[in-house]
Amino acid sequence: MERILITGGAGFIGSHLSSFLIEKGFQVVCMDNLITGTVENISHLTGKKNFEFIEHDVTKYIDIKGKLDYVMHFASPASPADYTKYPIQTLKVGSLGTHNALGVAKSKKSKFLLASTSEVYGDPTVHPQPESYWGNVNNVGPRGVYDESKRFAEAIAMAYHNTHGLDVKIARIFNTYGPRMRKRDGRAIPNFIDQALNNKPLTVFGKGSQSRSFCYITDMISGIYKLMASGLNSPVNMGNPGELSVLELAEKVIRLTGTKSGIEFRPLPPDDPKTRQPDISMAKKALGWSPAVGLDEGLKTTIEWFRKK
Repeated sequence: MERILITGGAGFIGSHLSSFLIEKGFQVVCMDNLITGTVENISHLTGKKNFEFIEHDVTKYIDIKGKLDYVMHFASPASPADYTKYPIQTLKVGSLGTHNALGVAKSKKSKFLLASTSEVYGDPTVHPQPESYWGNVNNVGPRGVYDESKRFAEAIAMAYHNTHGLDVKIARIFNTYGPRMRKRDGRAIPNFIDQALNNKPLTVFGKGSQSRSFCYITDMISGIYKLMASGLNSPVNMGNPGELSVLELAEKVIRLTGTKSGIEFRPLPPDDPKTRQPDISMAKKALGWSPAVGLDEGLKTTIEWFRKK
């Protein structure tokens, strides 16, 4: 039975990945310092013989007993609200945390998968964004702590691959949504749903003309799993190329929730990307992967989860 360490395993994507891999028959060691993750996200796994939770900050030395076949590094604040609140921790987990996770992978002779982000492209001047695009990032702007932490993480991961021969995978994850997102984590979909279900105005920044692409969590997890099992050692975009404006998204959430909420426009935050759409040609060709869940379908499931919460 193969054994996997997932850092950030109690977070939104990490907890879904933990569940998926347990169902696939893997042993999962979930590591999280719970700065943005929650024990509630993994409560359904507690007590399973193939699951172990370790509360630990990965910016400190990581000591895991026994073999590891994979290290999957998902630890990091990921929403603007989180990395604005925890800028130093965000930079440390992308640098020191990635270094420590790579060190474990090297010592255990295991494969390594890095959860990177579409934010490495910054406010893109190329649309849609292919993996070959180097990005347009303001490294000292308010989003720089997250953008640069992930850009550094990619650089050191590739350095370990080129220098030590470590089998490295890099998933550039675009906007992902679904159950287990926090109500007020600062991202559009949970914010809109929470506001709609409470009959509050949906807050749209600027004119809402900025575009986004949203991938449902089950599609993202299947893509990550395919990448994990592949022979690719270069960054791969993972996301849904279906693009719409933030205003269109707000109107869709209003329709699907049946709320009487209106829309409240607020000033656009600094460095907010004007466009965000993945070119997933590489994932389609090399992994045979593309998203299957439509936005309306995924939103309905997510809204129902929020209603129950």
